[in-house]
Amino acid sequence: MQPRALGTTGKTLPAIGLGCMGLSEFYGPPTEQKAAIKLLHEAIELGVEHFDTAEMYGIGSTNESLLGEAFNDRRDKVFIATKFGPIRDPDTGEFTGIDGSQDNCRRAVEGSLKRLQTDVIDLYYLHLVDPATPIEETVAAMAELVAAGKVRAIGLSEASGETIRRASKIHPIAAVQSEYSIFSRDIEATVIPACIEVGATLVAYSPLGRGMLSGRFREESVGEGDFRSFTPRFQGDAFTANVELVDEIELMVQDSPDREVEASAIGERIMLRLKTLDKVAYVRFASVYREVKDVTQFLDELKPMLEKRREGGHEAAAGEVVHLVIELLVIGY
Repeated sequence: MQPRALGTTGKTLPAIGLGCMGLSEFYGPPTEQKAAIKLLHEAIELGVEHFDTAEMYGIGSTNESLLGEAFNDRRDKVFIATKFGPIRDPDTGEFTGIDGSQDNCRRAVEGSLKRLQTDVIDLYYLHLVDPATPIEETVAAMAELVAAGKVRAIGLSEASGETIRRASKIHPIAAVQSEYSIFSRDIEATVIPACIEVGATLVAYSPLGRGMLSGRFREESVGEGDFRSFTPRFQGDAFTANVELVDEIELMVQDSPDREVEASAIGERIMLRLKTLDKVAYVRFASVYREVKDVTQFLDELKPMLEKRREGGHEAAAGEVVHLVIELLVIGY
């Protein structure tokens, strides 16, 4: 796998890592420990180095403990990233809040080091930004962990572009983790530009659209205990349309004479489908995807939408479309 730089740390990693959350929770029942450890070992043999976990994964932080058991005799072969911030009841798993305070940062890292059975964490993220704690205070505490040798590099997860910029003024941000796939491209507007500006590497989670792009799902049900059953992408007509879109992409790839299909070609195909399914979604997607500098192109798309809604007496809905154009202008298009 092609190596990628981790921010400005000088460290490089294979482009593909393994997110371990689903082994313990959220994507159905937990994987039996012996089978999970076997999977993690096989991943190393296949060239995976980067393994991602978090304090909140698994009731009682069982995901970190799983990685600790799996890697305690091969620590030099893996790069471990973990996160702190969300607080859960250790017995029930109930989420009770987000704590980005300096005290919680110092507490959380000690627990993670113990569960991971390691002396140092390769990459330590703030999992979710705490609105009650200035990001400067949180990052200052994380920087202390680097200075103490408990953490090698720090990152942010689910952070806005402005938060990334503020954080980087306190300490270099090696990585920013956000959902990114052809289903989720909103970060292209502000987050990716901020990453480029401060020299942070984007770590994309759910690059297969939470499994939708794997082609695995042909029925609406994703299994008992799977949080995806509550997401619009896997429900009703949206699910049916998404499956059809995935099938279309698979056929395009199979019919291509090239070994690899450019993401731009897939993006164009998705836009054509969106144009027939949902005009507003099409405009939103295209505004980011095509990096349009002239809003006239969007006005040409919006005019028939406005006329149609006005003919039906939907002035409020038409106003929403006008607001969309204003929004596009505000974010720089």
